Amino acid sequence: MTEAHYDDWVSRLADEAIEAAEKLGTPVVCASGISPSGPVHLGNLREVMTPHLVADEIRRRGVEVEHIISWDDFDRYRKVPAVEGVDESYAQHIGKPLTAVPAPKGSPHDSWAAHFRAEIEDGLAQLGITYRGISQTEQYTSGAYVEHVLFAMSQRAEIDRVLAQYRTLPGQSGEKQKGRQKKLSEDDVAAAAAAVEGSGAAFEDDGSAGSDYYPYKPYCSSCGTDFTAVTSYDDASTEMTYTCRCGHTETVLLREHRRGKLVWKVDWPMRWAYEKVTFEPSGVDHQSPGSSYAVGKEIAPLFGWERPLGPMYAFVGIRGMAKMSSSRGGVPTPVEALRFMEAPLLRWLYARKRPNQAFDVALDAEIQRMYDEWDSLVRKVSGDSAQPGDLAAHARAVSVAAGELPMTPHPLPYRTIASVVDITTGDDEQTLRILRSLDPTDPVSSLDELRPRLDRASAWVETQMAPEDRTVVRASPDAEALAALTDAQREGLRILLDGKGSELPAIDDAWSLDGLTHQVYGVPKVQAGRAADFKPDRRTDPETAAALGAAQRQFFKLLYHLLIGKDTGPRLPTLLLAVGADRVRTLLTP
Repeated sequence: MTEAHYDDWVSRLADEAIEAAEKLGTPVVCASGISPSGPVHLGNLREVMTPHLVADEIRRRGVEVEHIISWDDFDRYRKVPAVEGVDESYAQHIGKPLTAVPAPKGSPHDSWAAHFRAEIEDGLAQLGITYRGISQTEQYTSGAYVEHVLFAMSQRAEIDRVLAQYRTLPGQSGEKQKGRQKKLSEDDVAAAAAAVEGSGAAFEDDGSAGSDYYPYKPYCSSCGTDFTAVTSYDDASTEMTYTCRCGHTETVLLREHRRGKLVWKVDWPMRWAYEKVTFEPSGVDHQSPGSSYAVGKEIAPLFGWERPLGPMYAFVGIRGMAKMSSSRGGVPTPVEALRFMEAPLLRWLYARKRPNQAFDVALDAEIQRMYDEWDSLVRKVSGDSAQPGDLAAHARAVSVAAGELPMTPHPLPYRTIASVVDITTGDDEQTLRILRSLDPTDPVSSLDELRPRLDRASAWVETQMAPEDRTVVRASPDAEALAALTDAQREGLRILLDGKGSELPAIDDAWSLDGLTHQVYGVPKVQAGRAADFKPDRRTDPETAAALGAAQRQFFKLLYHLLIGKDTGPRLPTLLLAVGADRVRTLLTP
């Protein structure tokens, strides 16, 4: 399909990525790296979404491009996260490759890595993200990197010299560092420490051990962990000896050894060269002083490549949650978020913000506001009033180069659907009755027209709505409250129900979302001697506006109390539709 070339951050990065690849004489290769060490959360998703959006823009232009995702499943299992199906017994696997650790109990997958990789792959498919996945376990164990590993070992002195310049971060202490530390400013150290708090990237083992440096870390053939240290290596024969914490010592030929990997700060730039990566963004934890991305600029040329174009991306948070870490449980994943929101909305949240802009994803009641913003954008795009940046973000949200993503045919407001589902407790017949009444000029004919939005809102009500926000309509009138009504309150209820003595109709004749909105807002105006459609000017007549606002709030509070026994609740027009005209009369008649 052909798309306009939008002038937004994605297009500008696509321009730069194409230019960088042309200088190198290679196709554009956009890369992501994901470690399936635990739930791959919405923060990790930015690692994939940023290159995906850039690659997709390049693909729309008809330019050759590939998006690869490296599954870092040969990484070590670092700690036991608090996730379902995992207990203290998993501590025995610390230090093993993620593909050698059993999956959480009850999982159908054969390893820890496969379990968490499967979930994120499901989410990426729902989001329309196409890529070539690369298992680092398969790459290392198949011998794909043998020549690169041998080369890195032959260049260990030069690599050590480069890394030595950066061994000054907090936690990088030791006798070996003395006399060769590069002084960093206090701001540098503070920034690094703050960034590293999220992932520990800059603190990773760079291969330093004892008096000699080796950039290769073997997994012990006896216990399977990487609590090992290389003690000798011969370049000519590739004979390598290592010892393990478990007491095992072994001599192997590195050319034939398949149970180990380069340390991360060497592994990453090696892979840039191997895959000819030209674009790969990274988080702030990888771009702090001494971290892997910073060091990679000097390591990559040793492998005959250069550090790819790599904008820094900021953290993504969840409303009400601290900065996320994939090794902790309870952090929402893309699949979990897609239970409550449609794929275009989730794509839009990432497409509308530049990579260096942090943002939050709301899965609490604020999800309704996010949907309101999205629907407002869709209306602007449909009405030709959207700004260029909005047009670009919308186009990237609803489609990819291969085609359109699934959309709800009849997208009623999410907050309205959620309110109705809450009130009806998910009864399909009642839900359709109410939603069909919302707009008589464009009625809903079946619930299928509202899917997938209806299913997302229903799941949100069932699992995310706070108990105190749930709506339970009174089974019978509140006789005591009705008996205590003031004359003004009685008059307001009579006007609402029958319209007597005012320009307002009987409530039965206003039975639509717009009609009931006009009705409930109009009653306090009529009681104040104004027309039902009167709109006070807050600038020229602030006193009248304030008085009417206060009167409306008091009237709404009365209605909520008589209908559901609370001072607040779902939007009153929606609530009235859900309750039904006959029951409304029963509950509100003094």
